Amino acid sequence: MANNGKEHKKNPQHTPRVIAYVRVSTDEQDVSKQRHEILEYAHRNQMAISKFIMITVSTRKTAKDRRIEELMEKLEPGDTLIISELSRLGRSIPEVIGLVNGLVERNIRIISIKQNIDLQGEHDTTSKVMVTIFSLLAELERDLVSQRTKAALAALKAQGKKLGRPVGTKGKSKLDGKEPEILAFLEKKVPVAAIARILDCSRPGLLNFMGKKNIYTAKRKKN
Repeated sequence: MANNGKEHKKNPQHTPRVIAYVRVSTDEQDVSKQRHEILEYAHRNQMAISKFIMITVSTRKTAKDRRIEELMEKLEPGDTLIISELSRLGRSIPEVIGLVNGLVERNIRIISIKQNIDLQGEHDTTSKVMVTIFSLLAELERDLVSQRTKAALAALKAQGKKLGRPVGTKGKSKLDGKEPEILAFLEKKVPVAAIARILDCSRPGLLNFMGKKNIYTAKRKKN
C-alpha cells in the first residue's frame, strides 16, 4: 500500500503558490466583487496571488463544471487556496467539508475570508480542531436530511402512495456521469473517503461504484 505520509510531503522543488477561487451562480452576480475582496485580503497580509480561477455557474453543476476538478489538479502540497467564503466551494455542507478535509490532508493551506478561517494543514492543531467541528456539522446535516426524508416517506405511505421502484426497473447511481471527476481526484492522490465526502456519498458506495466502472488508477489496481 502507498505511504500516505510520503504522498503529501512538500516537493522541495515546488515554489508555493497562492491560488484564488471565485465563483458566482448567475450572470447577474459579479465576480469582480469577490476578486476585489480577495486582493484586499492578500494586500493586507502581504500575499501575492499567483492565479485566479473564476467562473459563473450554479452550484447544481458538477465539480468539473464548477472548475473544482481543475482547482484540485493545480493545488500542490505547500500551496494556499483563498476563497471569499466556504459556500463558494460546494452545494452542501458535506461536499464543502469533504473538499476542505481533502485539501488539509494534502497539506494545502485554506483561507476563507468571510468565516475568518485559516487552516494551515494536517499537522496544525487548529486545523485538526476545525476539521473535526466541520465533520460533526456534516454529520448533523446528514442526520437532519435523513430525518426529513423519513418523515416525508412516512407521510406518503400514510396517504396510501406506493414507494420504491417498480418491479423490473434498474436503478441509476447518483455517481453516474461523475467517473472523470473521480479519476481526476484519484490521480491527485485525494483519499477515497475525501472523494466520497465531496460527492456526497458513502465510502463503501463509492468503492462499489469504482469497482463496477473500473475507474481505479493503475497504482490502485496493483494494490
